[in-house]
Amino acid sequence: MGAAPASAADMAVKAPPPAPLPVIYNWSGFYIGANGGWGQSRNCWDFVGVAGTVIGDGCRERSGGLVGGQIGYRWQANQWVFGLEAQGDWADLSSQRASIIAPAFSTRTTTDGIGLFTGQIGYAWNASLLYVKGGAAVTSNRFSILSTLTGAELASASATRWGGTVGVGWEYGFAPNWSAGIEYDHLFMGNANNSFSVVNPIVAGALNRISQDVDMVTLRINYRFGGYSTPVAARY
Repeated sequence: MGAAPASAADMAVKAPPPAPLPVIYNWSGFYIGANGGWGQSRNCWDFVGVAGTVIGDGCRERSGGLVGGQIGYRWQANQWVFGLEAQGDWADLSSQRASIIAPAFSTRTTTDGIGLFTGQIGYAWNASLLYVKGGAAVTSNRFSILSTLTGAELASASATRWGGTVGVGWEYGFAPNWSAGIEYDHLFMGNANNSFSVVNPIVAGALNRISQDVDMVTLRINYRFGGYSTPVAARY
């Protein structure tokens, strides 16, 4: 006797395999990196007399290169990313101009080091992160008075100045544990009186009040320690 043909109802039905959970880039962890780019420093000189009279001697701007590194830590909660970071850069920002008050003399400001200590808050779309930052800034400066004719330095003052900074950046995770991005920072360094190494040759007996602001645009690359990604359902 022949076997009856199998019906569709008799055939075993296999359930389709479960869909894999989406792979989400995880920004949490310690990281270390390098940066380089462009900076511009703006400095204004004022001379303050013994009677409190302020004599403005003009402002000057100069742009130059920056190169340095950063280290920090980030932690992620859903799409929000929070972080702390320390950054240090060597700078080549130097500006010089003849004094308005006494053209026989010139003033020069040189900034050769910049440090940032900031907090961050960002919003992530998987491997793309947009963030803002803010905190403290420090600059290493040398202020000089020179002979306009010969260029010889007649008086100088060195100063480490503290101020504040705000910035914004974008970063993209392009490979396991690696990310790259671009960042803009503005440094508010305020103004401070400076004592020169000899009597001020421009205005004898006067204090020198110098204000400073710095703008920075840097390209960054970071290596993050820890896992690359986490499969999470319905996270985004």
